[in-house]
Amino acid sequence: MPGRAPVGLIVGLIVSSLCALVVLGLDALNGASFLVGFALAIVPVPLLVALVLMLDRLEPEPWRALLFAFMWGAGVAVLGALVLNTAGYELLTKPVFGDRGELVTASVGAPLVEESLKGTVLFGFLWFRRHELDGLTDGIIYAGMVALGFAMMENVSYYMRAINQHNLEAVFIMRGVISPFGHPLFTSMTGLGVAYAALNRGAARVAAPVAGLCAAMLLHGAWNFSTAFGLKGLTIAYGIDFCILIGLIVTVVRERRQTVRLIHLHLPMYAATGLVTPQDVHMLGNIGLRRRARQWARMAGGTAAARAMGDYQLAATELALLHQRAERGVAEPAWFYRRRLDLMNLMHVARQAFQVRQTRPLVPPWALPGQSGFLQPGQSFGPPPPGPFSAQGPYRPM
Repeated sequence: MPGRAPVGLIVGLIVSSLCALVVLGLDALNGASFLVGFALAIVPVPLLVALVLMLDRLEPEPWRALLFAFMWGAGVAVLGALVLNTAGYELLTKPVFGDRGELVTASVGAPLVEESLKGTVLFGFLWFRRHELDGLTDGIIYAGMVALGFAMMENVSYYMRAINQHNLEAVFIMRGVISPFGHPLFTSMTGLGVAYAALNRGAARVAAPVAGLCAAMLLHGAWNFSTAFGLKGLTIAYGIDFCILIGLIVTVVRERRQTVRLIHLHLPMYAATGLVTPQDVHMLGNIGLRRRARQWARMAGGTAAARAMGDYQLAATELALLHQRAERGVAEPAWFYRRRLDLMNLMHVARQAFQVRQTRPLVPPWALPGQSGFLQPGQSFGPPPPGPFSAQGPYRPM
């Protein structure tokens, strides 16, 4: 919902940024190699972030929350991993395993530490911002952001070491070109577990996040251990990661279809309020029409109208997903009604922003002939339909 950012989110961003500055300050002691490593680490990040966000076009996540996830990975998680991995190697694995201590740290210690630190922010979302997790795709998105932040900062150190060892080209191709989605794939397992817990009841609410975190650690450890077997080991690891990537894409596609189904199932009953028309429902269930609607709003009323159209689309989608929470029994009645009213008010305000005062009103491209698809100035929406916790009993879609 629009408004001021929560204080906790601001504090988290500040702490994460300070941790990232500490890590960069330590790396900067290496002089010129730091500048080269930092530049190379940043180069693929915009493209990778864009690819991750492409998965979430129907119900985009708040940019502040996405930024916080990214900075947590780039700051707190990296600094914590640097301290704990170094301490574990010097105090435990090196004295116990000797020459094999580095491999043990990379295959066991590092996955346990790094996936726990990256997963902490995801567990935080589950505890404090559960309403942001509307599906498995959201868990993948947040996991991808925190992992990309972590990988970016980790790559700085790898590139600096590669410069000193005169194999920068090979390391950049390996980490920046061939396997940039390694960390996001690992951490996405935790994201899936957390998102599943946010949308279900019973023992799964506890078991799913733990299982997801364990899967992330296992995949991460298997990847690091495969490097000890040269090209053969890496080939097997790449094959496993590719299968996981395909599985995640299938999950996102299936969930997007499920969201469209929810839009067509739940939003028509709000037609009596004047907030949606059948044409609006059709537009909201099609990404191409959504984009055309924002373009139309920009031509009709400028940037503010386009932003309002985006708010309308997001609120309508959230409203459909809210009913899914109610059907699964994970929405408290009081919170459900309050949240629904907030979303309806946002949809109403956004629709009014589209009404540009012109002698010849513009008609949205998805409306039928003779229909504007909008409320008239001064007109308010009617009463909401019976909800899933009405006096008549649980809502059952017909």
